Amino acid sequence: GGPRRLLLISNSTLHGGGYLGHCQKHIQSFLGQKVKRVLFIPYALHDRDAYARTAREKFESLGYGLDSIHESCDPVDAVRKSEAIFIGGGNTFRLLKALYDNRLIHEIRKRVLEDGIPYMGSSAGTNVATISINTTNDMPIVYPPSLQALGLVPFNINPHYLDPDIKRTHMGETREERIRQYHEEPNTPPVLGLREGTMLLVEGDKATLQGVTGARLFLRGKKPTEHEPGTDFSFLLTDSNPVN
Repeated sequence: GGPRRLLLISNSTLHGGGYLGHCQKHIQSFLGQKVKRVLFIPYALHDRDAYARTAREKFESLGYGLDSIHESCDPVDAVRKSEAIFIGGGNTFRLLKALYDNRLIHEIRKRVLEDGIPYMGSSAGTNVATISINTTNDMPIVYPPSLQALGLVPFNINPHYLDPDIKRTHMGETREERIRQYHEEPNTPPVLGLREGTMLLVEGDKATLQGVTGARLFLRGKKPTEHEPGTDFSFLLTDSNPVN
């Protein structure tokens, strides 16, 4: 075993760069030299073969082999034998339903929280690492049996967080308003809004914001706060709901 190790990335592709290009150095630092192969979970997209080819090409260029779980005849066994897990982005509802359908929620939790293997998520893969997918931006195109997710951290994340554009005439709800509506419900945990180009590194009971843009933290009953890369978010790991 060992302490949990998570790299929770807001987005797979940053404007002007290729797939995982903006965070490839973070990935190499996170996985290190002990990991030889990564188990990829492409369930968030419909074309799993094409998705696996994209991910395999990238990880091989970084020096890691990649096995896609959809090519395995026994997904549970694939998770049990994995050295590291990477869940990619796409539709969060589709992803979570497939994790439930393949009986992988418990298995992934065990491998990450008890056995200490590294877990990487991007976008939807970051959403499902949290308590629930209540704060995803995606449409509910399928119906998972629950909105409860892997629970690798005791709070929620909103990947691709967008700030309000004061120049736009569109009068729809901003991301901040939607998160505030979520917090109008009782006993809702903190929500960390990760902007494009930002990621959260979790090592045991330490959580650090990394990347280039920053994040916005929403606590129920409090005004949201702004945070730069390098911020220590460890308190989110020890107190799942600091505001009742």
